[in-house]
Amino acid sequence: MRHTFSCPLRWSDMDAFGHVNNVVFLRYLEEARIDFMWRLAREVGSGADGEPFTGGSVVARHEIDYLRPLVHRHQPVAIDIWVNKTGAASATFGYEVLDGDTCYVRASTVIVPFDLKGQRPRRLTPAERELLAEYHDDKATSSGSAG
Repeated sequence: MRHTFSCPLRWSDMDAFGHVNNVVFLRYLEEARIDFMWRLAREVGSGADGEPFTGGSVVARHEIDYLRPLVHRHQPVAIDIWVNKTGAASATFGYEVLDGDTCYVRASTVIVPFDLKGQRPRRLTPAERELLAEYHDDKATSSGSAG
């Protein structure tokens, strides 16, 4: 299963060539990931070990394939986000930035759960594993390791 985030485009997202700047796509992915890890995780509820991802997380890696330019428009784009891989102390998210059948970007991000108080990485909690398992999609289309 995938989670879809509706991402508005801002006029300031464009570069001198008239399309969304490549760096801005990282912000779009971040917005989709935060929507997944904060809003969606809170809707799912908390287990015996608390709500998923309230302890913090950090990005360990991004990988992006830019497939076609995206120009500014008033309609938002859809960002599909899913889980490609779950380890003991990390998770890899896959993304597609879409408009109908048109895919502008395929990407992946490795996140590491983080103990904010201890300032060190930590293992995924059972509640986090449960949420991630629900959105695991090993059949997602990809190019290389970015999806």
